[in-house]
Amino acid sequence: MTDVQMSDSEPQAAPPAAPAAPAPSALHHLKEIASVIEAGSLSKEVRRISRAVRLTVALRRRLAARDVCAFLAFALPPSSEAYTRLTSLVPKEDETEMDVDAAAPATQISIKHGLPEIEIYCYLLVLIFLIDQKKYDDAKACANASIARLKNLNRRTVDVLASRLYFYYSYVHELTNSLAEIRGNLLALHRMATLHRDELGQETLLNLLLRNYLHYNLYDQAEKLRSKAPRFEAHSNQQFCRYLFYLGKIRTIQLEYTDAKESLLQAARKAPIAARGFRIQCNKWAIIVRLLLGEIPERTVFMQKGMKEALTPYFELTNAVRIGDLELFRAVADKFSSTFSADRTRNLIVRLRHNVIRTGLRNISISYSRISLADIAKKLRLDSVNPVADAESIVAKAIRDGAIDATIDHANGWMVSKETGDVYSTNEPQIAFNSRIAFCLNMHNEAVKAMRFPPNSHKEKESAEKRRERLQQEEELAKHMAEEDDDDF
Repeated sequence: MTDVQMSDSEPQAAPPAAPAAPAPSALHHLKEIASVIEAGSLSKEVRRISRAVRLTVALRRRLAARDVCAFLAFALPPSSEAYTRLTSLVPKEDETEMDVDAAAPATQISIKHGLPEIEIYCYLLVLIFLIDQKKYDDAKACANASIARLKNLNRRTVDVLASRLYFYYSYVHELTNSLAEIRGNLLALHRMATLHRDELGQETLLNLLLRNYLHYNLYDQAEKLRSKAPRFEAHSNQQFCRYLFYLGKIRTIQLEYTDAKESLLQAARKAPIAARGFRIQCNKWAIIVRLLLGEIPERTVFMQKGMKEALTPYFELTNAVRIGDLELFRAVADKFSSTFSADRTRNLIVRLRHNVIRTGLRNISISYSRISLADIAKKLRLDSVNPVADAESIVAKAIRDGAIDATIDHANGWMVSKETGDVYSTNEPQIAFNSRIAFCLNMHNEAVKAMRFPPNSHKEKESAEKRRERLQQEEELAKHMAEEDDDDF
């Protein structure tokens, strides 16, 4: 047998490329999330549970019924009540569609059965899956069962999962138009969260109750609950933004426009960029409130990225208020009446009629030194039975409120405008400057409050070894700086 020797001149065959590793399946990701929850439960680290919730939200679009069923079999004992209930709610798929988790690596993941955090997470996962599949009746049954199970638990590591369950519990009832049915249950859960010192659950349930009341226009009850609820530092930026939005709506209905404007603008500013729908709603209400205050929002408010089309009705409304044209205001209100009704701002827009008339009257007083009340009624397009008498009462009220600087000659039926003085001789620049300073100071105070420090850092005493290391580092830094100074000279 002779060996054939390859010559160096012949090209050598390239080694075959290694096949790319398949991407991990959704089931494998769920098992990893379960291991994160287990580690957080055993070490009592709430941040691990929060990370698991964030990973689940990112994974929800990839979930299939077979993945959920396989995960339930992995995470829950087959003889448990939770497994029986949840598997009955998940829709069954054909056996031909079942596939093996071939993408899972060789290292198998195992978790400890019987942990309440894992069980509550299974409830949350099935509830999210059923909502995404639009099976709202099954989702309501799952939500009710999960809330009944939560009432028997008092563990701080469950609080993050419980807050998400509270949210979806209310959300699925809102989708089925049955929010009024769960109001008493939400109040009981809020009382339980207060007794358990579950602050994340308290702020979540408070927002859900405020949303519940505002859904049925029960603004007085919402304000009573808000004013008597326990006060504490906000733990979730999303929940704090929702609270500011609901507070702004309550203040608007109660005619407290200055506080409402501050709350709504703060909610829009703090909201994440991805929450475009929420920011649009905040801007819609903020625009109406600013118009009711007599302000005209800047054009840049309506030209924000991704909001131009949604804010178009409010841009045309603002233009009508700015001009002071009552006829144009009526046309815009009729044209976009369905939009304003859907946004629940129609009643507020009715209040704007007086502002439109006042703006038009202010423009008239600036343009004319003397004008008859009949001409004022004609320019304002008042369509009442006695427009001259209405114009006289409108002018008298505007003069009393300080909107215009004029007098009424009742004998001749005239409005005589006074000469406009220098605005810088008044207190208006000082008031505007003071409001800007107050805004900057409030933003600075909020930034300071939002700073986070290691827990109990002020209580830890410095050991002798740490003190020696710190002093040595300071000496080395001082020596290094002295050498740099010598080099500079």
